[in-house]
Amino acid sequence: MKGKAWRLTLTLTLTLFLIASTLGFQVTANGSNYYHTNGSRIEDVSGNTAKFNGVSWFGFETANFAPHGLWTRSMDSILDQIKGKGYNLLRIPYTNEMFQPGKLSNSIDYSINPDLQGLTPIQILDKLIEKVRAKGMKVLLDRHRPTSVEQSELWYTSTVSETTWVEDWKMLAQRYLGNDTVIGADLHNEPHGNACWGCGDLARDWRLAAERAGNAILSVNSNWLIIVEGVSSNVQGQTGNYWWGGNLKGVQNDPVRLDVANRVVYSPHDYGPGVASQPWFSDPTFPNNLPSIWDAYWGYIHKNNVAPILVGEFGGRNVDTTSSEGKWQNTLVDYIRANNMYWTYWCVNPNSGDTGGLLLDDWVTWNQPKQDMLNRLMEASPGPTVPRAPASVTATDGNTQASLSWTATNDATSYNVKRSTTSGGPYTTLAVGVTGTSYTDTGLTNGTTYYYVVSAVNSVGESPNSAQVGVTPQRAPSGNLTVQYRAADTNVNDNQIKPHLNIKNNGTNSVNLSDLKIRYYFTKDGSSTVNAWIDWAQVGGENIQHTFASTSGNSTDTYVELSFSSGAGSIPAGGQSGEVQLRMAKTDWSNFNEANDYSFDETKTSFVDWDKVTLFQNGTLVWGIQP
Repeated sequence: MKGKAWRLTLTLTLTLFLIASTLGFQVTANGSNYYHTNGSRIEDVSGNTAKFNGVSWFGFETANFAPHGLWTRSMDSILDQIKGKGYNLLRIPYTNEMFQPGKLSNSIDYSINPDLQGLTPIQILDKLIEKVRAKGMKVLLDRHRPTSVEQSELWYTSTVSETTWVEDWKMLAQRYLGNDTVIGADLHNEPHGNACWGCGDLARDWRLAAERAGNAILSVNSNWLIIVEGVSSNVQGQTGNYWWGGNLKGVQNDPVRLDVANRVVYSPHDYGPGVASQPWFSDPTFPNNLPSIWDAYWGYIHKNNVAPILVGEFGGRNVDTTSSEGKWQNTLVDYIRANNMYWTYWCVNPNSGDTGGLLLDDWVTWNQPKQDMLNRLMEASPGPTVPRAPASVTATDGNTQASLSWTATNDATSYNVKRSTTSGGPYTTLAVGVTGTSYTDTGLTNGTTYYYVVSAVNSVGESPNSAQVGVTPQRAPSGNLTVQYRAADTNVNDNQIKPHLNIKNNGTNSVNLSDLKIRYYFTKDGSSTVNAWIDWAQVGGENIQHTFASTSGNSTDTYVELSFSSGAGSIPAGGQSGEVQLRMAKTDWSNFNEANDYSFDETKTSFVDWDKVTLFQNGTLVWGIQP
């Protein structure tokens, strides 16, 4: 009997482990409490919404290789003060230089920090994490600088390679494996300048670098959250120059993809006039113009339930609302509060030149006006009572209608359905108080793409919107002609596009090729002119002409149209045109990014019917679905 009970317990435990692992949650034998993401929320191992009040304490990233202030106070006393003010999340900046052999910490009064005597920089980091753990707080590690004297645009420099950056992160992930005090990795502080997002250049594309480092960390320690800051400019398909690390517009089309689900947290940095002048500070509507700017650069990620936002750095010397700096800072606090976002304030240290800190210059007195402002956030920390946004919203098209369905949210009493004809909104509310988990939107226009989000509602309030889902009510024409496609070049990031095409005639009458036109849809990825060639065609390349036309959309801005001269002949009943080998390249031979191109599919390496290439006969669509 005892053996049967043991086997039953083991079977149930393994079953629960497999279920949780499939869902992307971390199951730990020792009861550790790590965190995962769920839409715009960060949740603990039990699914409770995290409550974080965060602050940065810097120094490890400087030539001191230790938290600042230890020359006048003990580490414990500063931590006790931080904890006593209500903070439970400590962001710790560091430099890779502190891990080099022979590096020593300095500017520490060992008479009041005797337990730090003789320790290396990383051992002092160990000691700080040990003390944070004893106080029931959590830690985010922040790779702030490659060396103590340089704040780099990119994640690597001539002195600190990408390999060193990644290997140091893996070392830290291994060092703190199983220690749930350390919950995440802020991969690189404030990418800017030459750093791009979504450009496809491995040497510059911060999004791709974040994926490489994030997956390397998770291969060692799958528990950690991966904190990804933005860039300043150079966002593929977007315009706008913003704060270093603050521009996350690229997430809309190019999100960070990791091998472990539910781990990405996006972390913009945002500052006020005390750090640098920006055009929005002199706008006549300031500070009322600020929320729409934040929405555009990073807030939409949270509002559309794509992922959590943790405002990783913000701060300033003045919180008086009669000053521009104070107006900016208070407006941002209210924005974070209204949207239940996560945050880590910059900073504890009074010796932050642009912003000052929560401690005054004596390293003892707390800046009460700043704390009074931040108390509005700490009093409104995210709680589990507001419903979560619905997950897994799906949409299917019909004739002039779209059918939506979604997964129920446990604490919701009803749902609101919203629609837009523009990706990312703004959305118009279609239905309020839907009590089921489905909704049909009728009276739509075939060929128009509609975008939907769903929010959950209960007596406490309304959740953020779900992830957006798009649908185009349109049916491919059912006729006798079909277009077949295969990708002759499956590399999504090179300088040529090579679709091979074939037209089949399934009817009982022959069809003149001169009556037909094929359209293949793609994105130019830049302003350079595109050229096209017919490398080979069964009907003769000289009998095929091409033209380019512009269109609009997330997955296409251009199509190439192939037409046939009378010399191409006809397709007999039951016959086909034979292969047409099309090739396209830009005049400057720069790379395309075909990953989201409407007509491209790298999995189709043999001819198959493909309705994302369209066919027109005498100007009428007879095959395919237009984007």
